[in-house]
This record gives sequence, structure tokens and C-alpha cells, in this order.
Amino acid sequence: NTMNTTIHIQNLKCGGCANTITKNLAQLEDITEVTVNVEESTVSFAYPTEEKLMEVKEKLKTLGYPEDGEANSLGSKAKSYVSCAIGKMS
Repeated sequence: NTMNTTIHIQNLKCGGCANTITKNLAQLEDITEVTVNVEESTVSFAYPTEEKLMEVKEKLKTLGYPEDGEANSLGSKAKSYVSCAIGKMS
């Protein structure tokens, strides 16, 4: 039984960022229907369990896109630039 959610994230600037996020979340098991909205800084996806939801949030933080309301450290910002650059190249 899958649930859908939309998370507001920080540092989402462009299609390059969106590409990186979409690609990385698609690699997670049981995560489907990944949609990134750059204008609204949101990521939507379907997930089966709370554990999976946490996994996605951790993954986003690792990529440099912490959930809105979480501390946005300089490290996160730096990682988001890297993710953005990688997304633009692919």
C-alpha cells in the first residue's frame, strides 16, 4: 500500500538539480512516481513505509537538499552545487 507525499526542500535551483534528485531517488528501492518541481522547490514521490520516507529524506540531505525547516549548513549548499553540476552534465 503506497502513500504519496510532497516534501519542500532547500537549494533546489534548476533542472540540473532536479535531474540529480530524480535519478538518485529512482535508484532507491520501492520509491516510485518521483516528480521534482523546481518552481515550488518540491519533490513528490510514492513510498510504502515510514522507513522509506526517512531514507528519501536522508538521501536528499546527502545530495545537498535538506528538507525545508531543517538546518541548511554550508556543507549542504556546497553539495547542492555539485549535484547541480552533475545533473547539468548528464
